[in-house]
Amino acid sequence: MSRPSYVRFFEDFGIDDVALVGGKNASLGEMFQKLAAHGVRVPHGFAITAAAYRHMLDEADAWERLHAELDDLDPADVAALARKAKRAREIVYGAGLPADLSAEILAGYRALQQEYGEEVSLAVRSSATAEDLPTASFAGQQDSYLNIKGDESLLDTCQRCFASLFTDRAIHYRIDQGFDQFKVSLSIGVMKMVRSDIASSGVMFSIDTESGFRDAVFITGAYGLGENVVQGAVDPDEFYVHKPTYLAGHRAVLRRRLGDKAVKMILVEGETKNTTRNIPTPKPDRARFCLTDSDVLELAGYACAIEAHYGRPMDMEWAKDGLDGKLYIVQARPETVASQQSVTALESYVLEGRGETLAEGRAVGERIASGTVRRIENLTQLSDFKPGEVLVSDTTTPDWEPVMKTAAAIVTNRGGRTCHASIIARELGIPAVVGTGDATVSVPNGTEVTVSCAEGDTGRVYQGAVAFHVDRTEVGDLARPRTQIMLNLGNPDLAFKTSFLPNDGVGLARMEFIISEYIKVHPLALLHPDRVDDPEARRTIEGIIGDHADGGEYFVQRLSEGIGTIAAAFWPKPVVVRMSDFKTNEYASLLGGAGFEPAESNPMIGFRGASRYAHPAYAEGFALECRAMRRVRDDMGLTNVILMLPFVRRVEEADLVLQTMADLGLRRGENGLKVYAMCEIPNNVILIDQFAKRFDGFSIGSNDLTQLTLGVDRDSEIVAFDYDERDDGVKEMIRLAVEGCRRNGIHSGLCGQAPSDYPDMAEFLVRVGIDSMSLNPDTAVKTTRQVLEVERQLTPAPA
Repeated sequence: MSRPSYVRFFEDFGIDDVALVGGKNASLGEMFQKLAAHGVRVPHGFAITAAAYRHMLDEADAWERLHAELDDLDPADVAALARKAKRAREIVYGAGLPADLSAEILAGYRALQQEYGEEVSLAVRSSATAEDLPTASFAGQQDSYLNIKGDESLLDTCQRCFASLFTDRAIHYRIDQGFDQFKVSLSIGVMKMVRSDIASSGVMFSIDTESGFRDAVFITGAYGLGENVVQGAVDPDEFYVHKPTYLAGHRAVLRRRLGDKAVKMILVEGETKNTTRNIPTPKPDRARFCLTDSDVLELAGYACAIEAHYGRPMDMEWAKDGLDGKLYIVQARPETVASQQSVTALESYVLEGRGETLAEGRAVGERIASGTVRRIENLTQLSDFKPGEVLVSDTTTPDWEPVMKTAAAIVTNRGGRTCHASIIARELGIPAVVGTGDATVSVPNGTEVTVSCAEGDTGRVYQGAVAFHVDRTEVGDLARPRTQIMLNLGNPDLAFKTSFLPNDGVGLARMEFIISEYIKVHPLALLHPDRVDDPEARRTIEGIIGDHADGGEYFVQRLSEGIGTIAAAFWPKPVVVRMSDFKTNEYASLLGGAGFEPAESNPMIGFRGASRYAHPAYAEGFALECRAMRRVRDDMGLTNVILMLPFVRRVEEADLVLQTMADLGLRRGENGLKVYAMCEIPNNVILIDQFAKRFDGFSIGSNDLTQLTLGVDRDSEIVAFDYDERDDGVKEMIRLAVEGCRRNGIHSGLCGQAPSDYPDMAEFLVRVGIDSMSLNPDTAVKTTRQVLEVERQLTPAPA
């Protein structure tokens, strides 16, 4: 009988061979075999099988000694576990590699030298037989080694890798997951080393890790070796790509965020062994993204192909080789947290107050928790940690997992949303704020804090125990009413999460929120920083523009990515985007804005809305808005965006603005473009038959329509008692508007505050036959149920 082969090349096994080569290797083999035709690039290599691991321990008669150390382990006794794990590793390493196994490993090495050249360096990576499974990630449990060269170094590294099956963290994790320590074996992957130490690397998911939104690829990256991104030693760059429009042929990055990338991990080659070291990232590199747009889009294509092949959301590691300039996938495993979330039971954490903000970073987990701060600086302090405390540290490693699982929340100085602390926090269902920069200094040890990850992408650590509650809503059986229920949404950070609410699209996406929160600079100040009088503001604006060709490009990219994120979240449902509707005082408060805006005594009914768009004082700014919307619709392919003009006072003004838009590449009717107008001025209702010839729909703005019908300045507290959307005159205006839209065959909607605040107003809108109402997300489910009941009452009984 011939002896078994202990070395198998990637083309010789696939995903069904986990028992033979472990989860990581099985996936690499599967991709190497099946996905090269789809352009997915995987470095070639071979697996040292799990049978080789058992053969090694059989030959050394090591099993009995291992049982003596590991049987009857108490996982709660951290110190004893560490001692026993160390002895177990010594037993495995001391077993040595049998001669036949060593010969096969070196023969595999020769084959890779023939393929890649004599000087090829190797990555030696662990691959456990209970790893990268759909139900358990086992991320980072065993050790991997990089830039290995030479026969002796390779064989010694393989021994160390086998021994790493018994790291403290791996033993503890297997106990938690209910795996028998002796039924898990270790395979080793030996592959061409991707020289990301002189380029970049990172992690990507074919799903949004926070919300569970499945139509996006989420990519993180930094310079140097990927360990920094995985372990959270850096705040990485982030990118999103929208899968449906990508697969339809559009090539655009949906959204990006520049990370700090303060350090990068490089290889240090020594005479006896190779090591890695973190060095400061040069400032020019920190100020630019570690990937080009074409790199991001190539990776997105890999992610789509890998997800399609496996038929489920995936968690992947990528690396860019600084020698050949190519991108490689070096690991792929099922995503095990976000993809398991229920889409019918919605859970929303709501903060009921605020405290002093002690630290801010990237939010992980969309939850809130309070507890006492326990600052941990090194492994020796972990035994002091008590369940329910808030773990505050510079970063975390897999060795910390036994205490992380008992923490109320996690806060770190370093890291991004795909680092170790983030992955474990999601798996455990606790909030984490990562990449704060200074939490170990700014968050006092032993004090009570509240960690909030329920306010968008930014996570905050508040002083004291801030009250919060959890809203739980079951929406799986909620029918859709005839009246469309749309959502008001301006914050792109909340778009993916909000899209899970029952809805018929977005009835009002406010451009102003993105300009004020994400751009922060007056558009004309971006175009003409030389005309900004304040030297400090001018320097700030020039810093914000950074590497962009000019301020206009910065504005267009930021605005299009914000709007694009909302449109992608609700694709292919309609998303109605209102062009900017700042008042002059609001525009003046933007950075550099004061010198470009007139002073008005009553800006509420002054130079706002459509009157600005073709006016010489703002025409350049409106051109930027149109460029951004053209990018969303044409380049990103998000043709579900409907544009809406606010505060259109006169028919002639409508004609002028529509012509201006057409001249700027946004012609109504081309590429399916619909243009709505806000119906918020009595003249819009009086002349609705004329306005209706120019627009595809009206969205009633009940706030301004009430103000102008009743003659009440809604910003004035003195006459606030006279402001009421439910006044009979206002309701008559709404009824006439809805009837006018129906008469002219165009869409009627309402996007004001009234139906969110007043249930009787929602009932009135249904009874007059409005096509849609757009609500604040927190009232959508309640109002939907109410609308369904009203519609039931209005449905005639069968004869």
